[in-house]
Amino acid sequence: MPAQPIAAAGGVVWRQGEKSIELALVHRPRYGDWTLPKGKLMADECTLLAAVREVREELGAEVAVTRLIGTSSYDVSGVPKTVTYWAMRYLGGVFAPNSEVDEVTWLPPRKALKLLTYERDRKVLRQFARVPLAESVVVLVRHAKAGKRSEWQGDDDLRPLEATGQLQAQRLVGFLEVFRPEQVISANRTRCSQTVQPLAEHLGLPVRIDPAFDDETCLDDMDLTFTALVALMKPGTVSVVCSQGYTIPALIEVLAPDAEPATRKGAAWVLSVTDGTVVAADYYEDPTVN
Repeated sequence: MPAQPIAAAGGVVWRQGEKSIELALVHRPRYGDWTLPKGKLMADECTLLAAVREVREELGAEVAVTRLIGTSSYDVSGVPKTVTYWAMRYLGGVFAPNSEVDEVTWLPPRKALKLLTYERDRKVLRQFARVPLAESVVVLVRHAKAGKRSEWQGDDDLRPLEATGQLQAQRLVGFLEVFRPEQVISANRTRCSQTVQPLAEHLGLPVRIDPAFDDETCLDDMDLTFTALVALMKPGTVSVVCSQGYTIPALIEVLAPDAEPATRKGAAWVLSVTDGTVVAADYYEDPTVN
């Protein structure tokens, strides 16, 4: 039987230097190369979480994920390999040399391009450089599964998550926390607040209810909803907002007009913002897999 394709993930990790940003490169003694931190996915591991884990293992780094950069595909001994990369802001950590990585260096982008051993890695850095660094991040999450409205006898505002939705909410925690949110906001719907409550409890944050993100509000006054979202785009902030099936696509149509705005339940949009403008909008249809 032919060998299974290899799935891997990693990051372009950056920090602010004295004159410019600096990027982290790792040296692997086994291959004698300089490359980007990356590694293979473990069984049933989410690609994004694998990227963060590999960066932590190879750099000893804690990071805040911002945007998806893209993929690099090549063959390893005749077996196809695909590596997915994210941009990650360095928060701190301590590097410890090991058998896989014996040295880490931080370099400005131009010097990093020259030191990298492989052209495929240089291509990833060029992709990274094409988009401005995110000053803030807003993650829009559509509420998890809450059953059919027609089967709920009470006030629809109070319709709770079903069992599958509760599981989705729990599994969203690992995905959402890698962006390092500082505030958690919900539309004024039970199913929305329940979707992000596990995240808020995990982070020790309250869930702030904002009716501006209700579907009815967005339908009646889109400007009010848009203004509420823009208020979250202050430099240095990361926010998670849980809303509904009309509001999120309506906002995406305005903020990322080239994207397909349809958003399934439990899915998320990660908006990278610079100078008040969305410079990247990444859709995660199933955040526990992406």
